[in-house]
Amino acid sequence: MLSATTTIPAPFRYPFRIFFLSTAFSAVLLIPLWLFFLLGGGTLQPALPALHWHQHEMLGAFVNSAIAGFLLTAVCAWTGTRPVAGWPLAALWLLWLAGGGAMLFGSYPWLAMAVDLAFLPAVALLAARPIVAKRQWRQLPLLAVLTLLWLCDLGYHLSGDTQWLRAAMLLTGGLILVVGGRITPAFSRNWLLQQGQPTADISTWRWLEVLTLASTLLLVLTEASGQVPAGLVAVVALVAGLSAGLRTLLWRGWRVRREPLLAILHIGLLWVAAGFLLRSLAGFGLVTDAVWLHALGAGAMGTMILGVMARVALGHTGRPLALPSGITLAFGLIFLAGLLRVIAGLGWLPWAFGIHAASLCWTVAFALFIWRYFPILTRPRIDGKPG
Repeated sequence: MLSATTTIPAPFRYPFRIFFLSTAFSAVLLIPLWLFFLLGGGTLQPALPALHWHQHEMLGAFVNSAIAGFLLTAVCAWTGTRPVAGWPLAALWLLWLAGGGAMLFGSYPWLAMAVDLAFLPAVALLAARPIVAKRQWRQLPLLAVLTLLWLCDLGYHLSGDTQWLRAAMLLTGGLILVVGGRITPAFSRNWLLQQGQPTADISTWRWLEVLTLASTLLLVLTEASGQVPAGLVAVVALVAGLSAGLRTLLWRGWRVRREPLLAILHIGLLWVAAGFLLRSLAGFGLVTDAVWLHALGAGAMGTMILGVMARVALGHTGRPLALPSGITLAFGLIFLAGLLRVIAGLGWLPWAFGIHAASLCWTVAFALFIWRYFPILTRPRIDGKPG
């Protein structure tokens, strides 16, 4: 008997399909648009000041789309429930699209704010229904992070103060630590076992988990408050960065270096640790905020999102976990994009060359994803199952 989803166009059969495509397309469009605005922008100007628009949309358009695709797909696997699909999924996607359009072209600030702020609560409600129905209480921290991200967005819209966007960047780093902590050591162990290798040295220390996540949450709160002395914020960031780095190193990423789908996850987590450590240096006045923001943005967010999308799209369409040609290059380019942007921020490269080179690497990386994954995400599963 045919599944009901077979009558739905493939991109709207599962949340990861349309939202992973949207994430990649937004990545390809947002950075060139930012450079366009940075270099003058002609008569086209976004609804927000150009720098604010860049910071906001890397979260609101790029990250939020990836969150929706991953979370609403993962919830189905965790709870054994049917995915959001068809018209409800299309409506959610159109809401995301309207939010991005409002931020780019909106002439009515309050309307743009309302549309932009509607998306994350919609995602959270759709994710909460199966979680509550199946009493999967261990998933509630993810919904709490979504709520905090929404509050950061609200704080920015009401105040216009970018401290809220900075807090959201740090919180996104925390979300990467939570999700990465669930999948990275487990996937690494499974792969090593398949290779006939021991896994006893891949360890997780409970106290370190608590310290990492608690210090990250405290860092977010101190950043959002704007009232904590810079030196104290720097100390909190130092603790968060060191604990996040040690936590990742305990998972022995070098042992899975021959498998790009796993290595990229470890690299993404190390970028988070680097971002927090650079935030500490910024608190001590040793680097500018642009350095740690781009370590988390171009580095951690770009790397982890690309890596997770590449893996999830294969597994959930019935394909073996073997990268399509060109995606290993995309992984290398996204790492280089983060590295170049951080180095340029440190003044070790000419600024104009650094941002243009980093932007090119970022754009080509996600363009390669679109090229290789568009057929995968827009066609039915190869095994004939729903998904």
